[in-house]
Amino acid sequence: MTTTIKRVPALALATALVAMSLFAALAASQAQAALRHFDGTVIAKNADAKTFRIRTESGNRVRFQVNRATEFERIQGGFSGLHRGLRVEVDAKRTDSGFLAKHVEKHRSGGGGGGDDHGGGHGGGGDDGPGHH
Repeated sequence: MTTTIKRVPALALATALVAMSLFAALAASQAQAALRHFDGTVIAKNADAKTFRIRTESGNRVRFQVNRATEFERIQGGFSGLHRGLRVEVDAKRTDSGFLAKHVEKHRSGGGGGGDDHGGGHGGGGDDGPGHH
């Protein structure tokens, strides 16, 4: 009888730990899924509005808002370093007012056969590698 009583709390604890782990994994994947990835060339920038536009490799034009939390990688000066003709990769979150750029980086040259904007932003592109969102 003592063995059964000790197993019940251990089983309940194990079940709770598994449930918490699954919940954390689900929350992380949902946050990641909220970001959309775009590859393209900067065609315009509005410093006053803190926005920029790119033309994606599939020809779509997409406008992005930036804020203090937007991270810039390999772009000297951050937002001020964006200029027409610069090839960039953007991870953005859709908001009520459009796309908010979360991460902007200078396009990595070479390899991969070029990226896409995931079919115009409507799903995954066939040439995107693992971890592309």
